[in-house]
Amino acid sequence: MRIQDLTASYALDWFVGDPEFMPHPVRLIGKAADSGERLIRSLGSGPAWEFVSGAALTLCISAGSGFAVWRILRTARRLSPRLAMFVEVLLGASCLATRNLLDEAQSVLVELEAADLPEARRRLSRIVGRDTATLDESEVARALIETLAESLCDGIIAPLFYLVIGGVPLSIAYKAVNTLDSMIGHRDMKYIWFGKTAARLDDAANYLPARITALLICASAGVLQQDNFATAIDTWRRDGLKHASPNAGQPESAMAGALRVQLGGLNAYRGEQVQAPLLGEGFRRPSTARARQALTIAAVASCLGFVASCIFLAGRKNA
Repeated sequence: MRIQDLTASYALDWFVGDPEFMPHPVRLIGKAADSGERLIRSLGSGPAWEFVSGAALTLCISAGSGFAVWRILRTARRLSPRLAMFVEVLLGASCLATRNLLDEAQSVLVELEAADLPEARRRLSRIVGRDTATLDESEVARALIETLAESLCDGIIAPLFYLVIGGVPLSIAYKAVNTLDSMIGHRDMKYIWFGKTAARLDDAANYLPARITALLICASAGVLQQDNFATAIDTWRRDGLKHASPNAGQPESAMAGALRVQLGGLNAYRGEQVQAPLLGEGFRRPSTARARQALTIAAVASCLGFVASCIFLAGRKNA
């Protein structure tokens, strides 16, 4: 992808985002996954069948999404270079989620700052998987901070990473993997075998981006408040691998150190209690003010990630 096209995609995402009335590749991927799962489950059952069919569904949708976009761009280039540029910019922007992440987080913070806890919980439920109905202010702030850190990777830095190294087709393929993981990559009885490939593929796809995201969070903390850089680095190094996921703990631990708050603890998912490891253990409990700082850090980290991507593209062009 060229620097000017990446810049246009990033700007389009930052200022416009993904309006819900507009068609979006992720929605199409989600519908394809849902239809595929229904068909597969109607044809058979059992661990072996679920593992093989789930792997086939994951590979077909992720590879197929990337291939479809490659063909679309190839056809557009044959018709008109300007059309191809427009389509590439539009699809590139659809891979990114800076505007949506910041807007959704802002909507929760507005309600917290207005002391409307029920509405804050409701808005938080739009962007987290955990149960929110009984969370107090600190727990809402914690959930928001953790989501900002993890979604910074999934929604911004990882797509930028794949846009840089493989263009829009590879970034769309990544979004397909990430979408499949969120839909079927669970460890409950329904998906333990069916979603295993999606979960492991998502772990592999996010391995480098998660660590880049953690580094960008530390850098953002340094830009905003110099003395927080060392704390962010130390907490990331100490707690980055505590999480059950090989990747989720990377940006979350960096964010815990950057804010000097303790993340992790007891969460509920559809009524089931799950204990997450403590990151930044010994720091204070999260607050609304710290969640506001996390939003700023996420915005700065997004900008730094974009700048780093442009520098990489420029260096590769001149090599």
